[in-house]
Amino acid sequence: MPTKAIFKNIRVSHKRIQLLANMVKGKNVNDALDILKFYPSPSAQHVYKAVKSAASNAENNDMLNPNRLVISTIFANKGLTIKRFKPMARGRAGRVSKFSSHLTVIVDEEA
Repeated sequence: MPTKAIFKNIRVSHKRIQLLANMVKGKNVNDALDILKFYPSPSAQHVYKAVKSAASNAENNDMLNPNRLVISTIFANKGLTIKRFKPMARGRAGRVSKFSSHLTVIVDEEA
């Protein structure tokens, strides 16, 4: 039975999160957590927390064996974009976009 965890409005671009998501897709949850724990990107902490949450949901809510869990699906979508203005030369204002993302992790027992 697939179990999921959704993290919304993470203050990282969805492109950066998706690079990490592709790296751990299809892997055993324990292996994925080891990879993400020592990955040098600060974005890896967000993916680590989401994978750990999905594994905990599967273990506590659905009574699945935590050693047999694999990441069946993981993806990042665009979240809210916060628009700010930065003062520039000659009295102009430049637009600064701050991106966020939604991360979905689905884990399931391997067959």
